Amino acid sequence: MARYTGPLCRLCRREGMKLYLKGERCYTDKCAFERRPYAPGQHGQARRKLTQYGIQLRAKQTVKRIYGILERQFERYVEKAMKKSGDTRENLIQLLEARLDNVVYRMGFAINRRQARQLVNHGHFLVNGKKIDIPSYLLRPGDVVEVRENSRDLEVIKKALEFNKERNVVPWLEVDREGFRGVFLRYPKLEEVTDLPIDLQVVIEFYSR
Repeated sequence: MARYTGPLCRLCRREGMKLYLKGERCYTDKCAFERRPYAPGQHGQARRKLTQYGIQLRAKQTVKRIYGILERQFERYVEKAMKKSGDTRENLIQLLEARLDNVVYRMGFAINRRQARQLVNHGHFLVNGKKIDIPSYLLRPGDVVEVRENSRDLEVIKKALEFNKERNVVPWLEVDREGFRGVFLRYPKLEEVTDLPIDLQVVIEFYSR
């Protein structure tokens, strides 16, 4: 399965904002973006005015990197969102938020989406009682996600639950962290996804050229 294997902090520096890709480290003074808040490379500190295309490109790259998706798959999500009726931006965010790896992260069973993707890949989660090891698996309203019985003692999951114990659960999910399970109640509304620092309209415009 294709995935980005390079340094994660480089992605934050390239986009000019903290994407919180490394979980706990992002909240400490060890964060590379805090130390070097400029783009990587020889000309990283040069000030350049972005064109409209450049603004759209950076927005698209940022959303991809937040959700840990590569270009071909992300492009398919955008195409699917455009074909559905309604607000294309909301259609897109619903597809991204319905991914199993994202839901595992949102429920607090992983410190970040990258870790959630790995845990799903290794078969540590059930959906409606069936083992699913595909991170991009799209959940439907009413689907029940739970940690497998044999995986509940994993240190990585225990650490994630402890790390996320103060984090509020988003309104489209219902979570019982003590019971290692949660329910995908419904698709989120666009305005409910408040932690996405990008205007999705700019992303849609990139693919509408």
